[in-house]
Amino acid sequence: MLALLLAPLFLFTLLHQSPISHCLQETQQHPQKLISQCDEKCGKLRIPFPFHLNTSCASVSNAFHLSCSNSTTLYLNIDSLSYKVLEFFSDGILVDFSGSSTCRQYNDLNSFGLAGNDCFGLSVDNVIGLYDCEDSSLCKADCETIDLPGCDGSGSGPPACCYPLSDHSSWDFGDGFSVFSKFGCRGFSSWVVSRGTNTGKRGVKLEWAVPKNSSKGVCADKADIVNATAVDGGIRCKCQDGFVGDGYASGEGCMKSSIKDGEEARGSDRDTKKHRGKMVTILAGVVGPIFIIASLIALFCLLKRPVKADMYDPDHAHLHSTISFRKACRTRLFNYHELENATRGFDGDQKLASSNNSTIYAGVLGDDTHIAVHKVECRDERELTQVLSRVEVLSAVLHRNMARVLGCCINSVYSPLVVYEYPANGTLEEHLHQSGEQKVGLDWYKRLRISAETASVLAFLQYEIIPPIFHHDLKSGNIFLDEDLSVKVAGFKLFTASLGNDTHSYSNHEGSRIHQSDVYNFGVLLLELITGSKNKELPAVALKKIRSGKLEEIVDPGLHYHEQPPFRRDQIEVIADLATRCLLFGGDGKIGMVEVARELIHIAKESIDGCSKRGRGLEETFSNSSLLQMISMSPDSIYVP
Repeated sequence: MLALLLAPLFLFTLLHQSPISHCLQETQQHPQKLISQCDEKCGKLRIPFPFHLNTSCASVSNAFHLSCSNSTTLYLNIDSLSYKVLEFFSDGILVDFSGSSTCRQYNDLNSFGLAGNDCFGLSVDNVIGLYDCEDSSLCKADCETIDLPGCDGSGSGPPACCYPLSDHSSWDFGDGFSVFSKFGCRGFSSWVVSRGTNTGKRGVKLEWAVPKNSSKGVCADKADIVNATAVDGGIRCKCQDGFVGDGYASGEGCMKSSIKDGEEARGSDRDTKKHRGKMVTILAGVVGPIFIIASLIALFCLLKRPVKADMYDPDHAHLHSTISFRKACRTRLFNYHELENATRGFDGDQKLASSNNSTIYAGVLGDDTHIAVHKVECRDERELTQVLSRVEVLSAVLHRNMARVLGCCINSVYSPLVVYEYPANGTLEEHLHQSGEQKVGLDWYKRLRISAETASVLAFLQYEIIPPIFHHDLKSGNIFLDEDLSVKVAGFKLFTASLGNDTHSYSNHEGSRIHQSDVYNFGVLLLELITGSKNKELPAVALKKIRSGKLEEIVDPGLHYHEQPPFRRDQIEVIADLATRCLLFGGDGKIGMVEVARELIHIAKESIDGCSKRGRGLEETFSNSSLLQMISMSPDSIYVP
């Protein structure tokens, strides 16, 4: 009877020690690129979904149909042109120049042909080498450190002029390479530089997407729709947190994912349990006759085996956490000691901002790069998983008023570090309260511009990104300022129970329940810009003064309220009224960030400080957001001429 009871235990042990189990574990630890259901191949290239050779294979559009020449060379056909396929990416495809049989050091600006269509667009991961340019103003020094191989595959040094398409100052979505002819350039080469690497691959990366108007039913269950970057109106599918796969209903779909012993594991509701059940049945039938003897032997070994005091290996767990964090972090993976030295051992004097479970420190790397290190303390694997997912999303978003994620690090299982760019002018809090080094004071126009830029990026994240991104910890210490006092928002809360929505709450000192949101916190920020105060009781005090018509009593003395012209005093009162509405109605969603951004930009437009001070900066600030371009077309136009 004892042997029979132990038989399932023995079978479980046998499964986990068998070659079949080892193969499954290897697949989980080293997941391969998702392959289409037809498992097609051309030469050395396996074809991932939604691309296909056979038209009977599952796909989302005929636009992703490929052709294979002589069973060795793969081609993407767009209109009348054929592009040789060099490599696949999860969001794109690397191709050679159409009709090109040999590698050329540089190509004619009109030779590539494609600028973009409903399914493909030029990826911002491309770095362009330009030749014989008459105007060198478009050349960017920051891409000269990238290893860009020549035609023979060896590094030939950076081109005389290089330009990353992610810059957008001279090229934008929808432009072909011919746009560089206006700078007098006569030829170009192209490389793709993947995030987290410093080496380019020759070719042109095309981002792919499904047209939104034909995307109904494309995404699988447990998958979200993600807007494409380079394809106007295009979307792709991405599995929700806790699921892995390609996200497409006709592809692999989304499978359950879990983290066990610091390691990501994969499983499927559709077939994993069924597959394992068949395996158990087959193995039980084969080894059933020897179960009794084997179970007795196993029992004897277990009784003789000394019990380990601790089966948890922190080094092993740390290794797998690092692997998972590297996957989430699309950029550089920093060494802990490197960041420890940069922040002087996370010294208190380096602290920029802090909250309940995280702290941001200023630091300087060995190459004199200024950084901000966001140190997060997670309590369990669930919170760590949230952090990994959040970092992956944030590192994929580019906006001129959002601090760029430079990289990541993980010190122990539950202590991830996120590294942001840290511009030259420190934080808004330092400027408002003159802490740290002596800072230049902020006049009213600068404060108005800072508020408008901050509202702009928050509106972009909440209305342009799917699913929306909320900050959850907006405050002056998390707003960085560059040399032009332009905003770089950082310090996003990396895990909380309400990351998926914009409202959270707390109890104040009087016991009342206060519902907070990004809009509410932005109202507090507006009051801080008006008063120059960061008192915890600021909202209650300011509301009381504003309601009683005594706003001038709390205005920052540095703004010299009584010396200002009437129109500027009116502006301060209008902003105070907006802050009041954010505090009163932001928590329950009666006012959204897009409405706040619209009002602030409209107020900035009406400022009469002079065109040289107001027009150019605001126009550059908001031109990158299609949301705000949409607002500029409304009757109360916000366009600043």
